[in-house]
Amino acid sequence: MAKKEFTFRGKTLEELQKLSLEELGKLLTSRQRRTLRRGFTDAEKALLEKIKKFKEGKKKKPVKTHCRDMIILPMMVGMTIHIHSGKLFNPVLIEPEMIGHLLGEFTMNRHKVTHSAPGIGATRSSAGASVK
Repeated sequence: MAKKEFTFRGKTLEELQKLSLEELGKLLTSRQRRTLRRGFTDAEKALLEKIKKFKEGKKKKPVKTHCRDMIILPMMVGMTIHIHSGKLFNPVLIEPEMIGHLLGEFTMNRHKVTHSAPGIGATRSSAGASVK
């Protein structure tokens, strides 16, 4: 069975990478289109600069970012970006299907809370618990 070629709104990945941000914005959903029209924040600009240096080979360390609200652009496809989850930097491999989504959607920032047993004298109800 042949692998199906990726397309995004009728455009291949190579065509998407050649588009300008204005042309790409026309293909994205309204929320992403408005974000691109407003322009990038300073943190997003710094992230794009890191990505360009990494692609050119000037930067050897992995790209790390706290900028979870950055839109995934076609130029990021194929890279591994370490996204901050509030505690750790989780590596995320950017695939073509992720174009138009936000970086924060691909790393969890909420974890299940597990509590240990209450301490001695913590509450009145803990008085009934056996002390070992």
